[in-house]
Amino acid sequence: MAKESMKAREVKRAKLVKKYAAKRAKLKAEGNYDALQDIPKNASPVRLHNRCKLTGRPKGYMRQFGISRIQFREMASHGLIPGIKKASW
Repeated sequence: MAKESMKAREVKRAKLVKKYAAKRAKLKAEGNYDALQDIPKNASPVRLHNRCKLTGRPKGYMRQFGISRIQFREMASHGLIPGIKKASW
């Protein structure tokens, strides 16, 4: 499990990105890079990092499901993800 502070930091960054998205796009289109410097660093979408919705794990993230590979395997084994079953041949 990730620290709660790390999860909260990512949520805060996501809110900032959403808040400043229109302003950033407008300033970039104008080419006004000096004004872009005044916007907070964490408002840049590049600073976002995908995390598992259940555990907050930053590595091994599966975009299609929004969870880490470990949680995916565990949930698939228990039949909690519809349409997913263990391969056997």
